This record gives sequence, C-alpha cells and structure tokens, in this order.
Amino acid sequence: MNRFLIDKHKMRGGSVVIDDPQQVHHLKNVLRIKLSGQVEVFDGSGNEYIARVIQIGEEEITLEVERVQAPGAAGLELTVACAIPKNVKMDDIVDKLTQLGVDRIIPLETDRGIVRLDSLKKDERLRRWEKISLSAVKQSHNCRLTRIDPVSKFKDVISASGDYNLKLIPTLDGPRKSLGEIFEKEGRGVDKVMILIGPEGDFTCAEVSLAREAGFLPVSLGRRILRVDTAAVAAAAFIRLNEKR
Repeated sequence: MNRFLIDKHKMRGGSVVIDDPQQVHHLKNVLRIKLSGQVEVFDGSGNEYIARVIQIGEEEITLEVERVQAPGAAGLELTVACAIPKNVKMDDIVDKLTQLGVDRIIPLETDRGIVRLDSLKKDERLRRWEKISLSAVKQSHNCRLTRIDPVSKFKDVISASGDYNLKLIPTLDGPRKSLGEIFEKEGRGVDKVMILIGPEGDFTCAEVSLAREAGFLPVSLGRRILRVDTAAVAAAAFIRLNEKR
C-alpha cells in the first residue's frame, strides 16, 4: 500500500487534508486515486493510519482515518554526524542511514574534509537531502522522519553533544575499543547515541583530542580501512542491530 506523509496539525477529528503539491500530484495523476480509495499515511512522529479518500479537490485531497496502526518500538535515539565525502556519496549516505532508522544526520565539515560548500550550496544540498530522506522513509516504512541538520562544523557538533549518554568517534590511531566491546560494557541503559564518521584520511589528532575531552569514546570499526559511506552505514547498522530493546 502506498504511504503518504501528513501534517498532524491538519488533522480534524477523524479527517486529514493532504495539500503538498507533489503528493497530491502522485495521488491524482500517478496512482489515479478514486473516492473511497485506501492509503496508508504517517505523521513523521511515530503515528501511522489507514485512511480512505473522501474528497478530491484541485489542490488538496481529504482523507478519513479508518484505523490507527499500532506504533512500533522506538528504540534508542541515534545520531550520525558524518563528514561530507566528495562527489554525490552524501546522497547515498542519507538514503541508507534513513532506511536504517537513524533519527538525526549531521553533515560534517572537518579539517581534512575535501568538500567545502558556500551558503547557497549548503541550502541547496540540505533541501536535496531532505527530499532523499523523505523518499527513503516512505520506501522503508519508517514511521518517524529522520532529521537532517544543516552542514555543521566539527567543533560546533562536539560542543552541542552534552545530552547524549553514549558518544563514539571511530578513528584509525591510538587506543580504541571495538563497537562490540563498547556496547557490551556501555550499552545497557543507553537511550541516546551519537557517532562521528570521519573523512578520507581520518580525523586529525586535534579533532580526536577535542572529542575525547567532551566524552567521546574512540572506537575501531575493524581491521579494514572503510570509505566514508561504508563506515557510516556499517556503524549505524551495527548499533541498530545491537541496541538494547
């Protein structure tokens, strides 16, 4: 069944209006939805509904909610702050991390990062990533939207990480523990995790030191050196599979 995002603030009693032009176009001109047609909708905060079309207008479609879907377990809140790789790999990273149920993605500027975006490019990329993420949410049947932050500087992300109770920084040098060891010892009772993914060439010693001072634990992602996109997906998948329910 096709899934559509609704604005929960536009729910009135048992009905809701879809007025997003792209979704209206998809319903009317691609799916050719008819009156009484059934669709699945979600509000991005964990609520899902089965609804039936009761009115088709030029610019909006009105639905009547027939059934509320039972919400799934929320799990821990996972944030991935990832260095922006060259070319278009960040698009793929956003897509894959959203499918894995990452709650928040922070595109990261680091000392060794190759990509440098001006303010206009940052805004354009953010809008693009938000669209990619929304498409991935619908495809993977997630019921919560993934938050995509504006491109952020490493030091700003570190300074704003105080409310996470497990903070991880994969790095290639120095004393580290594996993700498995960390979750075996630190994972119980954890409900809010942030993991940093570095650029090609790894984080600098100064960045690792700054992160450690803020409570980040250095970790290893294994014996192999992974590309940025592979590291981000591998780390997020491991955490999701090993979180304590």
